[in-house]
Amino acid sequence: MARERRRKGPEAEKGPRGPAAARRERAAAESRGGRRRWAAVAVAAAALVALSWTCWLPPPGWWLSWASGRRALLLHPAPRALEPGSSSPAAAPLRFWGSYRPHVYFGMKTRSRRSPVAGLMWMQQLEGEIRLRHTCEQSDKLSRYGWLLHDGLNFGVQEILDSGLRLQTEFVKRQGGNHGGDWTWRITARPEGTGSQAAFISLFFYVATDGEGVLEPLVEKSTRLASLMGTTEELGHFTITFQKPTTENGRTALHASYNYLQAKAEGLHHLSDVVKASLTPRFTYAPPGLPKRRYFGLDAYRGAPGERELRSQLLVHQVTVALPCRVEVVFESGSAMDRPGRLMGEAVTQLLGSRAAAFEQRFEEVFGLARKGYSPQEQHFARAVFSNMLGGMGYYYGHSLVQTPYSELPQIYPEGPLFTAVPSRSFFPRGFLWDEGFHQLLLGRWDPALSCDVLAHWFDLMNAEGWIPREQILDEEARTKVPWEFMVQHSGAGNPPTLFLALRQLLAQGAVEMGLLRRLYPRLQSWYSWYNQTQVGPLPYTFRWRGRDQDTQLFLNPKTLTSGLDDYPRASHPSPDERHLDLRCWMALASAVMAEVAARLGEPADEYRRMADALADGRLLDEHHWAEALGTFADYGNHTRAVALEREKLRPAPPGQPPPSPRLMRVVRKPPKLQFVGGAFGYVSLFPLLLQLLRPDSQRLGSLLRDMRDESRLWTPFGLRSLSRSSPFYLKRNTEHDPPYWRGPIWININFLAVRALHHYGRLEGPFRQQAADLYRELRENVVGNVFRQYQESGYVWEQYDDRTGQGRGCHPFTGWSALVVLMMAEEY
Repeated sequence: MARERRRKGPEAEKGPRGPAAARRERAAAESRGGRRRWAAVAVAAAALVALSWTCWLPPPGWWLSWASGRRALLLHPAPRALEPGSSSPAAAPLRFWGSYRPHVYFGMKTRSRRSPVAGLMWMQQLEGEIRLRHTCEQSDKLSRYGWLLHDGLNFGVQEILDSGLRLQTEFVKRQGGNHGGDWTWRITARPEGTGSQAAFISLFFYVATDGEGVLEPLVEKSTRLASLMGTTEELGHFTITFQKPTTENGRTALHASYNYLQAKAEGLHHLSDVVKASLTPRFTYAPPGLPKRRYFGLDAYRGAPGERELRSQLLVHQVTVALPCRVEVVFESGSAMDRPGRLMGEAVTQLLGSRAAAFEQRFEEVFGLARKGYSPQEQHFARAVFSNMLGGMGYYYGHSLVQTPYSELPQIYPEGPLFTAVPSRSFFPRGFLWDEGFHQLLLGRWDPALSCDVLAHWFDLMNAEGWIPREQILDEEARTKVPWEFMVQHSGAGNPPTLFLALRQLLAQGAVEMGLLRRLYPRLQSWYSWYNQTQVGPLPYTFRWRGRDQDTQLFLNPKTLTSGLDDYPRASHPSPDERHLDLRCWMALASAVMAEVAARLGEPADEYRRMADALADGRLLDEHHWAEALGTFADYGNHTRAVALEREKLRPAPPGQPPPSPRLMRVVRKPPKLQFVGGAFGYVSLFPLLLQLLRPDSQRLGSLLRDMRDESRLWTPFGLRSLSRSSPFYLKRNTEHDPPYWRGPIWININFLAVRALHHYGRLEGPFRQQAADLYRELRENVVGNVFRQYQESGYVWEQYDDRTGQGRGCHPFTGWSALVVLMMAEEY
């Protein structure tokens, strides 16, 4: 997974070839959609050329460089895959409002360019300490948080455990009017465990604009924000009412102290800062008959020095109350005229109950875990993991920063929307290209229309060359989670094209409407051609990831972040002679899907079929990637195993100066040579099996099955480790500050592909059918059992799992592709 903490700028280069027909089809599609645009560009360029003869001589190739640079920063000229207004409340009222702010513990927005947002902050009133919770942070060290139930449309129930405090956040929507209807929040707070310090708490409910709209507060007794009236161009008029706190059953009002804040901020990414800066400890909470206690309350916000344009209007309602308690917030659309009654109190309880019952019934219909014999605890786990992925959907609008080979400085990419699932609400709350294909394998089983919507959003972010930015950091809130040096996307950098995985499944389900498929087709052609033109290898039908780190002194093995497998060992010395096995297999999958799409649309499919057959051809695969001396499939390149990290030897420091710190530097004890990459048996070696390219009677299949089950190599009681235990790179740091990532830990996405492939081969006639079937049952049980146990023990699903203990590692919660455990439980492949 190419994450921001492990990235360098990729090399920018293009390969010399690709399928000729695919290139012609791509060129024709682009030409049809963009003749007028390029004609205008050509006229302007011709004028520049004429002028240049009178004052300077242009350098060779300047026109090609200039035109290519322009194409890298223009969106694809084909008609958009998303139909105009498809995210509007008129076209998609059920999806208009949602929990589309996965980076906050609880918040909502619309699928709009400048949506107003609503959110929750909270703080336990501990003596002399401000511990405000708002954005999902691993440093908050919450015992557990995440959605228990979420249907992606109508409701969600979340549980949060925070140092002796248990919060249950619920929302439910009701349709009506022309702007997405009404919704209500319910927050229930209670102390957790004996001896809890959570005696009383402050809940902060806020509403903020993102540069558009007006919010007008209605304040009672000068301190309580009772409600607000709002207006935006897309929502029209609306009201939000903050109900007074009650007991858990909602029947008895509780004593509370109130504060409110009306302020402005530079943007939504500064909301936490504004609230923190407004808190002072001068307020008193004094319930009848109990001692007075001071608490931090909202006071006037005077702004910070050097603040720029204050475009976000912010209203915050603070309620400070003893535990246990319940608070409701009611949103009512001004266009919903015929509502049966206000959505509050018992109406909320009944509607939440019916939504939850419908969700649980449908979950069983889709995944069938009860009839497969899973315990109630295991079913609860599966619903929570699935709900976390669905509740982790985000809607973003903005632009990327892109570095092209044709400019010295990063450029601003065109703005656009993205509707996507995120890998992790705490650490990666944004879109990742290669993660998304895995996400939609799960979500597409539940809601194919949602998956089609997501795919269309991703393909509409394609540039005129057929490239899609692999990491989407589109707005200011997303950028707060990413260090500046890692924000720039590189137009020569690819990622595994896993969207083809999702598209193939949706096609098999008969879930892709023909109009959408036809709109997608020119973009699919361009994307496929982009890989064939920019990521080709040194021989026909070979491929090479661009973007490898070029520093051969600091890295034990230069990383290949674009492959998604980051520090997985490749050839020790990067060169244009490399052949990468995993990319070849991804392109075999892409070719087969392109052939199917073309055939369905009545378009020429023969060349896609020929390419798919060639890339899956056993003889050609052996020629390019079977290493007889190693007894397995492997990458090829300029390689030596004789490398190590050692402390550099430095001269003594001059008298009176501190000694310098020696760095860990790579030492090469034996020169590299062109050969198959030894010492790297692991996930990459399995790719012909993982993507089901091998014939069921292939002896290579038998070899991989045997090596997969070898405990000295990949097999563990918890799943397949990413790199053989006998590899010289196993669990080795790549630099002093770069711990192993894909060098031993267990990753659920690759284990899912392995389980799926074993299920496939265990059902086909062949000499290895029984062996594959036995491995399928054992591996599936190991993976599912360990992820469930770790969830029970730690409260979370994790990014990766320790291959020696099974314990969760990396960031958490990670209910992106790790949620594929639900499909393994359901045996849906």
